[in-house]
Amino acid sequence: MSTADTKQDRAARLPPGVPIVRALDRAIALLRAFRPEQPRLGLSELSRQVGLDKGTARRLLQTLQLNDLVEHDERTQTYALAVGLIELGSAVTAGRELRDIAGPYLTEIAEKTGATSFLWVHISGRALCVDRVRASLPHVDATWFAVGAQAPLNCGGGPRVILAHLDEAQRRQALALELPKRAPASQTDPELLWREAERIRAQGWELAADDFFIGLTGVGVPIFDRAGVLAGALSISSLTSIVAPDGHPVHLEALCDAAKRIGARLLPA
Repeated sequence: MSTADTKQDRAARLPPGVPIVRALDRAIALLRAFRPEQPRLGLSELSRQVGLDKGTARRLLQTLQLNDLVEHDERTQTYALAVGLIELGSAVTAGRELRDIAGPYLTEIAEKTGATSFLWVHISGRALCVDRVRASLPHVDATWFAVGAQAPLNCGGGPRVILAHLDEAQRRQALALELPKRAPASQTDPELLWREAERIRAQGWELAADDFFIGLTGVGVPIFDRAGVLAGALSISSLTSIVAPDGHPVHLEALCDAAKRIGARLLPA
């Protein structure tokens, strides 16, 4: 499903008769154009990505800059997201309790395994990365998922674990979204993914090899709160030779133990 389709779905849930503020919608589109892999963009590129003429894009960017949401580098003539967004992000409630409780455990897992540890929650059919900790001496620098990034549920140990523990309606929603083929091993067939989700749920963990990048493997386990409700997923990612040299996750026991300890501190929602 495209970004436009997703926006239409969200609009359909709004009260009828309430008009959309077009200028605000365009400004948000400019903010969303920035990515971890492209943190700085010029006016021409921003205009092209959002589909605006340069004059309109410049005026919107200047308004965002005035409110500390965007910064402009005069030397390179590029824009970047600014510190005001960090302030706004601190008020986001999604995954906050889980993140606060799980933080020390992510650090512990990263140091114990030498892999990057990730914390995920489910948001509208996708996995939202709410925290990430790199080992002090990582075997590979896993920078492809930053905090705040969303992932489809067809790839990766953590996201696939979340898919496995959604109810039927939520799983259908997730599998109706765009399922990108990031690597040759990426699974994109909704029927196959449904069967895989049942397997993962029964198994209690997932090992996802080569489906994001060839040579890298992720291992994910679910986190349940005290009432047994899915709260999120804990995962690690590194070189396959480190995480699962013989096809079996060598740090699975430590991951499961950390997930249980996190869940034991989570009150039911």
